[in-house]
Amino acid sequence: MSKRPGRTWWGQRFLEALAGCTDAGRLKRGRGYAGPSRILAFATDETGVTATVRGNVNPYYGVYEEPRYEIRIELMPIPPAGWDKAIAYLGERAGFVAQLLMGEMPDDIEAAFSDLKLALLPSSRRDFRLTDCSCPDYANPCKHIAGVYYRLAAELDQDPFLLFELRGLPRERLLEGLRRTPLGRALVGLIAEEDGPIEPADSFFTRPLPAPAVPDYATFWSGHRRLPADIAPVTPAAVPALLIKKGGDYPPFWDKDGSFVALMEELYLRVRSGGRRPR
Repeated sequence: MSKRPGRTWWGQRFLEALAGCTDAGRLKRGRGYAGPSRILAFATDETGVTATVRGNVNPYYGVYEEPRYEIRIELMPIPPAGWDKAIAYLGERAGFVAQLLMGEMPDDIEAAFSDLKLALLPSSRRDFRLTDCSCPDYANPCKHIAGVYYRLAAELDQDPFLLFELRGLPRERLLEGLRRTPLGRALVGLIAEEDGPIEPADSFFTRPLPAPAVPDYATFWSGHRRLPADIAPVTPAAVPALLIKKGGDYPPFWDKDGSFVALMEELYLRVRSGGRRPR
């Protein structure tokens, strides 16, 4: 778990939704309930989050034994028809398909869901179907629920695909749906292609091969797979190293507040510019 939750844009949006549905006092106290010393158990499933939070002994209110509170948080699920529409929409755009199949969260995915009149990230209390705590506090969300929110935001920083699962779509079902789209099949086919076995050559020079009797000029110029006519423009990656990007902005070994990918982008630019600081 990252040391400070909300370090990614989607984690920050999740915390903004929390700030809009609780008072500042409980929100501030909730930060103290987000650590492992308070959250004794934490688990996610297709419908929400379940947690056990350690409370305080308070003889003034007759609490002489340390209490354990059970918390349940559920987001409003997207219906299956909505997910079918979303997968079809995302599957027509090469940038979305490529990034999601590689385990990355596209920066403009929220705008895509907005075009479909769907919500992936929560924006208000209406996006939460259930927020429940067994503590006697009348307010909802209480400080214990707020602590679990912070813990969940930290989990989202590490694994943004939890957003899809909390909205009712498991990761494998999402990826399988994208693989079945025409673009997904093409990309998976390219990724799955493997080099043939290495065989010794009888000559240092490449020998010419006889051409077929009737060349297939149409396939030569158009290719075996036809790409869609409308392809979103792709900007060149500042960090071409795939392993760095797959780790995300805040990989588990990175404890700084700044983005690890942003740091590597600056390093790559300095190498390209001969050591000069990029402008």
